[in-house]
Amino acid sequence: MEVVWAMLRKRGSAILCGAFLFVAWNAIVVLYLWGRPLSGREEREMDGGRGGADLAGDLIHMAEAFEAELEMQRKILLQIQGHRSLWEQPNENGASRISPPQVVIPILVIACNRVTVKRCLDKLLEYRPSAELYPIIVSQDCGHAETAQVIGSYGSQVTHLKQPDLSDIAVRPEHKKFQGYYKISRHYRWALNQVFNSLSHSSVVIVEDDLEVAPDFFEYFRSLHPILKSDLSLWCVSAWNDNGRDGYVDPGKADLLYRTDFFPGLGWMMLKELWVELEPKWPGAFWDDWMRQPDQRRDRACIRPEISRTLTFGRKGVSLGQFYDKYLRYIKLNSEFVPFTKLDLAYLKEEKYKEIFEKQVYSAPLVKYEEVQQGQLKGAGPFCLHYSSKDGFKVLAKNLGVMEDLKSGVPRTGYRGVVSFLSRGRRIFLAPPPGWSKYDPTWS
Repeated sequence: MEVVWAMLRKRGSAILCGAFLFVAWNAIVVLYLWGRPLSGREEREMDGGRGGADLAGDLIHMAEAFEAELEMQRKILLQIQGHRSLWEQPNENGASRISPPQVVIPILVIACNRVTVKRCLDKLLEYRPSAELYPIIVSQDCGHAETAQVIGSYGSQVTHLKQPDLSDIAVRPEHKKFQGYYKISRHYRWALNQVFNSLSHSSVVIVEDDLEVAPDFFEYFRSLHPILKSDLSLWCVSAWNDNGRDGYVDPGKADLLYRTDFFPGLGWMMLKELWVELEPKWPGAFWDDWMRQPDQRRDRACIRPEISRTLTFGRKGVSLGQFYDKYLRYIKLNSEFVPFTKLDLAYLKEEKYKEIFEKQVYSAPLVKYEEVQQGQLKGAGPFCLHYSSKDGFKVLAKNLGVMEDLKSGVPRTGYRGVVSFLSRGRRIFLAPPPGWSKYDPTWS
């Protein structure tokens, strides 16, 4: 990268030097034409009757031409100065530096045998601001001809990869019904190796073929890439809120983002460094639940939005619509474009976020379940509702309408054990008592 910046500095200096020489040369030519002596023919013509009046007219004409030339050179210099601001920015010390080129963030679409991948690709292409910065790579398993035809119809707008190994996977007898999960895990491994190793990308956003994206999908991931890169306590950025059903999220806070200890998936970004860590031990099946285990998560968090930037429309699949009818079909997809790249997102850094979040949760009035359920809360909120056991959490979550399952002790959307959602228009923090220190993996 330092070599690239050095090349850009040299290029910028060369452009400015060339611009100066161009202007100087044109000025010299004009001055020469203005001040050169008259030829013998020109003198004879003047003596023949043109006289001083014509000479004065020529001088006026030449002065006007000179003035027009200088004005044109001034505009050229202003244009150069304007373009220079695009490649030069001040650093933290106020000194001029060359800004690095924007990182390319490919979108990897995992496809199989659903021709409805068209809905996914249509929205990605509709909202994609740049084909160069966001190449779309569709990796197809299953060998389904009709789906391949749909993907192929997009031509050069997408890169179509085909997973070559379509064979069944040898599994123990009790896992034969899970053959589809094994093939999905194999496909993910192959596809991610293609993105990071064969195509040499440094990051990727993974989208499955049954997801529709929001208008600010690309803006969202672009803005969070630097934080994911710099904050080692993070390991992914997700577009998904597991409890993001209409009525459980604040429609007026489309810009609100959270840290979460639960791996959400469903439209998520990872860096190559994480793949280098995970690939050697990638599981044979159930890769998403494997990601949620302590040995993989290693106390790292993901970033997720208040309002989802993806929506699943795939009821039919390997999971046979698990959770779809009860939860997933009602997830609210964001419709408001939020200019995340222009917002200050430093509050998502671990130490600052942890301090602010815990203060907000545990300074909120403590209430009882009956008050929440019966709409007896007084004030605008937020409010805190405590749980102290696995069963206590599951009962409260189920009765309040949020997802009750836990993975390795972590509730969906949870951060330090806290689940945040709206109930009857008021913010509720379903939280463990103060002093929480760690998750209990037996709560699963």
